[in-house]
Amino acid sequence: MENIKYPATLRRLRTTPHMRELTSTVILSHKNFIQPLFVEEGVSVPRDIRGLPGIQVQTKESIIHVIENSLLKGIQKFLLFPIPATKSERHFDFRFAASVIKTLKDHFREDIWMAADVCLCSYTSHGHCGVLRADGRAVLNDASVMELTKYAALLADAGTDCIAPSDMMDGRISSIRTTLDALKFDHVSIMSYAAKSSSQWYGPFRDACHSSPTADGLKNRKTYQHSPFNPDDAIASALRDDREGADMLMVKPAGLYTDIIAKLKHNSLKPIAAYHVSGEYAAIEMLAQQNLLDREAAHIETWAALTRSGADIIISYASTHAKQWIDKYQW
Repeated sequence: MENIKYPATLRRLRTTPHMRELTSTVILSHKNFIQPLFVEEGVSVPRDIRGLPGIQVQTKESIIHVIENSLLKGIQKFLLFPIPATKSERHFDFRFAASVIKTLKDHFREDIWMAADVCLCSYTSHGHCGVLRADGRAVLNDASVMELTKYAALLADAGTDCIAPSDMMDGRISSIRTTLDALKFDHVSIMSYAAKSSSQWYGPFRDACHSSPTADGLKNRKTYQHSPFNPDDAIASALRDDREGADMLMVKPAGLYTDIIAKLKHNSLKPIAAYHVSGEYAAIEMLAQQNLLDREAAHIETWAALTRSGADIIISYASTHAKQWIDKYQW
């Protein structure tokens, strides 16, 4: 064996912070981050979310101040989750969500880019993402798509920049795209929750949106969200959304599904968004509270992993801090 003198070339690339920074092939930019926002109808003050330290459900008034603070920190892109005061099984009232979008876009205009989540889980009395069959044992796909399409059209008319359907109904991208184009909203993009798994990592989000499934006959979302054991289904669904007109494809959750991100990156030319979901965020925050890891470094390491796997866009509850943390990261 040849006698090699150390430090060899590979270790010389790690010798100083300057060298590590210079030779890094993964580049993070706060400009690729989206900050999720929650706003609830009928509440007078913001409320905390169990498991999501630093994140609150806002009122229609307080959300303006949250966005102003994010702009000061360099974040201009947002994903809005409206929470209505009234729940139903059919005939949903989407006026509150549309009014929030209009207020925000009228106030901030082109200073922000606003995506709006489109789903029925916050609207239904049973917490499912669509209209249930009469016996409560199945979600009706076509009836749900009709409601979702109506919702998307109202949000587009209110001024949203992007529709983000998270319901996982079949054919909803085609229906929404066709309707938006017919209504002259061809400039409104679609960021599809294209590969969304039935996951244990959504707990804090469901607490925020009052959206846990409670139907007696259908106690979970496994019949319409992807199984963690069937990655081919996730890829096939995402590529279908690509063909139907989605402009961006989202993988959710992100941290445990980097293989899906990588496969989609190799099979689609559409930008890939990675949603680091509430439970994933909460896990880092709780470990940091116990001094078991460095909070900022852990989030940055996670973002690097998502970017390394192929994500072009990162949706993170810590997005507001992205510029500050990335700029001061200790290489």
